[in-house]
Amino acid sequence: EQTLEKAYNTLAQNPEIYVEIQGHTDNTGKKASNMKLSARRAESVKNHLVAKGIDAGRITTSGFGSDKPIAPNTDADGRSKNRRIEFLRTK
Repeated sequence: EQTLEKAYNTLAQNPEIYVEIQGHTDNTGKKASNMKLSARRAESVKNHLVAKGIDAGRITTSGFGSDKPIAPNTDADGRSKNRRIEFLRTK
């Protein structure tokens, strides 16, 4: 919740910033399912920000499934770290 609030505040205070929200998953389950889940995860964050007043045109979304892990998927802690969203400034 704190991360979402920080992202909202940054976007609200800086209308010139455009972002891509990238969704990620761990490697549990089928690749196709993880791709859909990661896309829905990113879209959910976008919807939250738009509902709070951020212009939808400033936000794009992408889902990467388990293709870009930041930690090993060999234990629960690593898998937890890989289930995430990231913001990439595009403009």
